[in-house]
Amino acid sequence: MLENSLDDVAGLRLATSALPDAPFLAAGAPWYFTLFGRDSLWAARLLLPLDAGLAGGTLRTLAAFQGTRSGPAAAEEPGKILHELRSGELVLESQGLRLPPVYFGAVDSTPLWLCLLGELRRTGEEADVVRALLPNAARAAKWLRGAGGRDAGAVPGSGAEGFLSYRDATGHGLSNQGWKDSRDAMQSRDGRQANGPIALSGVQGYAYQAALETADLFDAYGEPGGAALRDFAAALRQRFRESFWMQNDGGRFPAMALDGNGEPLDVPGSNMGHLLGTGILDADEARLVADRLLSPELFSGYGLHTLSREAAGFWPFSYHCGSVWSHDTAIAIRGLLAEGFGPEARILAQGLLAAAGSFGHRLPELFAGVGSADSGVAVPYPASCHPQAWSSAAAVVIGQTLGVGP
Repeated sequence: MLENSLDDVAGLRLATSALPDAPFLAAGAPWYFTLFGRDSLWAARLLLPLDAGLAGGTLRTLAAFQGTRSGPAAAEEPGKILHELRSGELVLESQGLRLPPVYFGAVDSTPLWLCLLGELRRTGEEADVVRALLPNAARAAKWLRGAGGRDAGAVPGSGAEGFLSYRDATGHGLSNQGWKDSRDAMQSRDGRQANGPIALSGVQGYAYQAALETADLFDAYGEPGGAALRDFAAALRQRFRESFWMQNDGGRFPAMALDGNGEPLDVPGSNMGHLLGTGILDADEARLVADRLLSPELFSGYGLHTLSREAAGFWPFSYHCGSVWSHDTAIAIRGLLAEGFGPEARILAQGLLAAAGSFGHRLPELFAGVGSADSGVAVPYPASCHPQAWSSAAAVVIGQTLGVGP
């Protein structure tokens, strides 16, 4: 699986003509063969133990397109990192989408860019790249603090105020702007779709880690701003604990998101796995998340369901409401390892390894959420990308967890 996955990754390497020495990974083939903010960043993060140069190239290329002005049509804002880059306008009439060539409609690309930059600095590699990107980091950090402040980033008086949130202002952009970006991705237990602005739980974890990583970065290079970022992170962590945690018959859990009224979505989802390892959870909270992820409600035996099996909207063949995404489970594995939950990480890793055996020892973008108790093989999702960068990169995390590979 590792050999196949690294071969797949090699086939997704691209560079722009302006920065031919700054490689990045296209998100996937055939639908997403271009630069994506979150996808390319997560792939580079998962591959960082093997390829620091890829991390540096991804950061440099995205920095070259960093937002410089406020433009609602492209969702551009100063300091923001893009969502996707294409050669022309993307029009999908059936979905009501019309996206400009450089589109910034992602709430998570900017904190993920800062997280990768901080992680790269801690490796000690690509030091010249890290130093050269300090001005871009300052602009991204300014966006982060503004977007997550009480008086910015959300409609005043809305439930998302004080958190990183999103709402499409054009009517023809992405209605959901986290990695689960389909229209029905954010829903409550009874199937009602959340109204905006929406604040995603995992994104608050990214923001918390990004603030602390960047504070350490600024301190290391004698740059100002570290103290303000630590204050921002501490306040965000407290607000998160007060607003996102809820309880059902299975116990306490962090909601997938807050809707525009500040109400948490009352059903568990795989989003909680993205909180692990960010630092926004304390030890007891991380234990609750680990236990819930490994429960039959979310673990299919092959990977994590995107949405609880107990939700009205759950369907194994739903794109974001019941399927299993390879990278999503791998991010949870990475977080479990960071929190010290090795046995739990190994259970999920073995599940993905078994799933890969159903796909020629490769991991597709996603597969159906049919459980291992119901099928001896992982069931394909009809339109899944093969390969997908962050899914192929997930093999490295599985290898780390099971003690295989470099």
